[in-house]
Amino acid sequence: MAAQLTPAFWQDRPTLVTGATGLVGGWVVRKLIELRADVVCLVRDWVPQSELVRSGMLERTKVVRGDVQDQAVLERVLGEYEVDTVIHLAAQAIVGIANRNPISTFESNIAGSWRLLEACRRSPLVRQVVMASSDKAYGEQPVLPYREDVELQGRHPYDVSKACADLIAQSYAATYQVPVAVTRCGNFYGGGDLNWNRIVPGTIRSVLRGQRPVIRSDGSFVRDYFYVEDGAAAYLLLAERLHADPELRGQAFNFSNQTPVTVIELVNRILHLMGSPLHPDVRAEAKHEIIEQFLDADKAKRMLGWAPMFSLDDGLRRTIAWYRESLAEEIAA
Repeated sequence: MAAQLTPAFWQDRPTLVTGATGLVGGWVVRKLIELRADVVCLVRDWVPQSELVRSGMLERTKVVRGDVQDQAVLERVLGEYEVDTVIHLAAQAIVGIANRNPISTFESNIAGSWRLLEACRRSPLVRQVVMASSDKAYGEQPVLPYREDVELQGRHPYDVSKACADLIAQSYAATYQVPVAVTRCGNFYGGGDLNWNRIVPGTIRSVLRGQRPVIRSDGSFVRDYFYVEDGAAAYLLLAERLHADPELRGQAFNFSNQTPVTVIELVNRILHLMGSPLHPDVRAEAKHEIIEQFLDADKAKRMLGWAPMFSLDDGLRRTIAWYRESLAEEIAA
């Protein structure tokens, strides 16, 4: 059974969310608003199509316009808003973009992370920091599923950016006692993902348009697919547990529903759930991506009392329903 969040912990708690307009950020903010936290969002780009904006949730938060690479802005935000808890999600999160433009990915994911951690180190009020790493930080490993004690060995730009940020967080915990813990999650999916080259939203939109869904790889890659509402709850639960147990400082936790599937299996599940007769267009174009990757989440279950709330099919059904509603006008036109 999934652990329950504690409303009393979050009520009026000054909480900074970076990357708030992204997929995970939007759902984290939604959950924090439900829990009546005092939410501060650091927003770089104005994305009117994002769930955070279109739902009106952004209007219920304090919004700071700025870049996570601007340490002066970060220190001002932490100080002026007396931030207690930080959920660091800001990142360039697309593998293909990282391969084409590694510098922007390194700047956002690595420099952005150490600047945030340095700002937290300088702020006497910050009590807990939850930082998003990724299963990609592990790189390609000979033993599956990945456990947290496996050495990080990313090789390609996105994987390296996440491994570096992950290790930097651990160094700030060990050297400066910054109260930071790290999450390593599978491939997020859910309503509000506007990165259409990702397999779940891209497939759903294609089916709604009556088009064949495109698979960039040969379809055999194996991944964890992690529903975003489970992810949002995991981040907040980790912050609660970090507050209660300082020994969690510097530790990393895998979060996964432990249902690895191939890309072709995932696309076929979506087609089945949508009642579509279409067949995927398999292009086998993907390069510099790990063939098989999935996580062991036993540590999070054992130490945090965490468990996912949604199966893969449950999450897909909720995601499909979200896109049917949000794209209804476009499809009708």
